[in-house]
Amino acid sequence: MATLEDIGVSAGINILTAFIFFVIFAFLRLQPFNDRVYFSKWYLKGLRSSPASGGGAFGGRFLNLDLRSYIKFLNWMPEALKMPERELIDHAGLDSVVYLRIYWLGLKIFAPIAILAWSVLVPVNWTNNALEVAKQLKNVTSSDIDKLSISNIPEYSNRFWTHIIMAYAFTIWTCYMLMKEYETVANMRLQFLASEGRRPDQFTVLVRNVPPDPDETVTELVEHFFLVNHPDHYLTHQVVFNANKLADLVNKRKKLQNWLDYYQLRYSRNNSQTRPIATLGCLGLCGQKVDAIEHYIAEVDKTSKEIAEERQNVVNDQKLVMPASFVSFKTRWAAAVCAQTTQTKNPTEWLTEWAAEPRDVYWPNLAIPYVSLTGIEKVAPFLKAIIEDKFVKSVIQGFTSISFLERRSASRYYIFNVVNVFFANVIAGAAFEQLNSFLNQSPNQIPKTIGVAIPMKATFFITYIMVDGWAGVAGEILMLKPLIIYHLKNAFLVKTEKDREDAMNPGSIGFNTGEPQIQLYFLLGLVYAPVTPMLLPFILIFFGLAYIVYRHQIINVYNQEYESGAAFWPDVHGRIITALIISQLLLMGLLGTKHAALAAPFLIALPVITIGFHRFCKGRYEPAFIRYPLQEAMMKDTLERAREPNLNLKGYLQDAYIHPVFKGGDDDNDGDMLGKLENEVIIVPTKRQSRRNTPAPSRISGDSTPSLAVINGKEV
Repeated sequence: MATLEDIGVSAGINILTAFIFFVIFAFLRLQPFNDRVYFSKWYLKGLRSSPASGGGAFGGRFLNLDLRSYIKFLNWMPEALKMPERELIDHAGLDSVVYLRIYWLGLKIFAPIAILAWSVLVPVNWTNNALEVAKQLKNVTSSDIDKLSISNIPEYSNRFWTHIIMAYAFTIWTCYMLMKEYETVANMRLQFLASEGRRPDQFTVLVRNVPPDPDETVTELVEHFFLVNHPDHYLTHQVVFNANKLADLVNKRKKLQNWLDYYQLRYSRNNSQTRPIATLGCLGLCGQKVDAIEHYIAEVDKTSKEIAEERQNVVNDQKLVMPASFVSFKTRWAAAVCAQTTQTKNPTEWLTEWAAEPRDVYWPNLAIPYVSLTGIEKVAPFLKAIIEDKFVKSVIQGFTSISFLERRSASRYYIFNVVNVFFANVIAGAAFEQLNSFLNQSPNQIPKTIGVAIPMKATFFITYIMVDGWAGVAGEILMLKPLIIYHLKNAFLVKTEKDREDAMNPGSIGFNTGEPQIQLYFLLGLVYAPVTPMLLPFILIFFGLAYIVYRHQIINVYNQEYESGAAFWPDVHGRIITALIISQLLLMGLLGTKHAALAAPFLIALPVITIGFHRFCKGRYEPAFIRYPLQEAMMKDTLERAREPNLNLKGYLQDAYIHPVFKGGDDDNDGDMLGKLENEVIIVPTKRQSRRNTPAPSRISGDSTPSLAVINGKEV
């Protein structure tokens, strides 16, 4: 059993480790040759072009020789806290700022809980002698930490009422802070959406499950449908292509080009006339030896020809056109109406949802046809209940955006942490001698067994927090992996400023892995607050340290891949609620083992109250994260028309949702491909028999003049 002295030694080691990491970081960040690693965000935003332009007092080109700059080696901490939240949103986006608020929420929840627990529960636990009696009568080992926990209270004691009252107090305070934070973030989101500049996704919806039509192609069918059903608002559209094979070829050529650049640069820097040799066998260890430069030139040329052929194939082969399209409207109001309404009486066709912003689109999944849930239910009616589950439905339908994919990944990682990190270690704490009895218990006895083991694992989780939450967070700021990769690329591959920019890989906040890890600390804090308050100060240090470190990283390093407007907050709220309910159930199980028969039943109301609170918050605040108010959309449209009456919105949206492989390529025919894609979107024949009911003509019908059609390249 770990003693207070053991915990003190471990704390000292981890504090020293974190301090060493900070000292190393302070030295590395002051060196000019590391400037693009530790201030990469400013370079990518074009606000910094050299170490000197960042305001640093450097005394050399590669090494900082100004000794005065090393004196205040921790000045980055107060600097990270100086930027106001409003300015930080403009600088890094709402997603990053709200992510930081998760750490701040942890401080606001656990600081008062820690004060209350140490003021009330610790004296109540410490002034008992249950462990001393058990040590004498049953030869039970314990430590000073256990004396601070609920384990030191004897069975049948009336002192358990204190823990129940504190459990209610902790729950009420946590729910109150969750509600206030939910309200704050919801208002921040609405304000952000109202104040942000024009973006393509504000005018665009993603339409999926376009029904097949024997008379029309997908692009013809989409335009026909929206000209009929949204005649005054439809603007343009871009069908979705299955360009996954093309994307693989483009990535392949990029890797080959990198190897070619590497060998050419190596040859140019080598004074000898010996040309570099490449081995084509397994891992470059065996096989045929060839001239590396000639080999990669040939491979790049070969792959470029394959790319050109596949580009033509994607555009011309109707089998590669998916039954989905990005449809853009003249106004935000029209896009909001379309995205939030049902388009036909068949609820499985013409399904609309808000389009993700272009950089957030997860293109590989758009090439997966939308599965007709109705069809599955008809074939296997017994699967209806499973299919209609929100989680299962999201898996069947696929993920259409990176942000949505990361949110679902975070949910799975959270479950993994709860089961494998928390419960696995708690169950292991039940001791191996009790394993057989644990496996043979009925399900209603399992919470009691787990409850007994919770105080026993307090020292383990305290150590875990110090290693992962203190030293681990301090190590994050070193950016060792990006630092090493940048210098390797800079040494062997960089030839131009564009190459140097590409060599910077600052990464992002990593919501899919970072947020579930934070949630584990919420779970530990809520579970151990009424059981072993000794753990709470370690939790507080983690949240405080992580807030400072990640605020610094978001300001100076991380480059967020997308902006979802804090769409992840309902998931954050739900997982904290889950942790709160788990803590309540485990406390009930623990008190059951203490034979607190009169006190334990009063805890039954806590999960009920918590679930009711969650349902209230879900109904009150969640709509702000899944729907866009029509009033806000109309206000933005009105202001934009007044400020920019001659805005060419169609030109702005025309190629916003064209697959990235058709943009920014190196081939000469990239422009021709873009032109062909645009022509396919805007010159649309209508062959269906219902064309006489269409308010706009096509090349086939041609009865009247469309309001937004383009005929022979001219807008009529």
